[in-house]
Amino acid sequence: MTLPATIDAGTCCIPRVADALSADEAEDVARVFKALGDPTRVRLLSLIATSAGGEACICDLIEPVGLTQGTVSHHMKLLADAGLVTREQRGRWAYFRIVAPALEAAADALRA
Repeated sequence: MTLPATIDAGTCCIPRVADALSADEAEDVARVFKALGDPTRVRLLSLIATSAGGEACICDLIEPVGLTQGTVSHHMKLLADAGLVTREQRGRWAYFRIVAPALEAAADALRA
């Protein structure tokens, strides 16, 4: 990414956030960004988002990321704890869906 050679004086000091986050809000947003800070978890979210019906069984997430079922389950637990996915148990398997409003709220926390 290339930065502009000059900065427009009229826009350089416009705050990106309308109101500062409270300590609790910042903690919630940080939990989401921490969960997104791992490339495997970002990939898992991508796999779920592009799956038929917008959901994926954990059994379908193991092979694409090349990790064990236990490791994928750990990553999915962190994503669920951050509120980025929902988990539904169907018999022996867990199915996951992305919680789009959680992703949007994290982005909105840094946007004016």
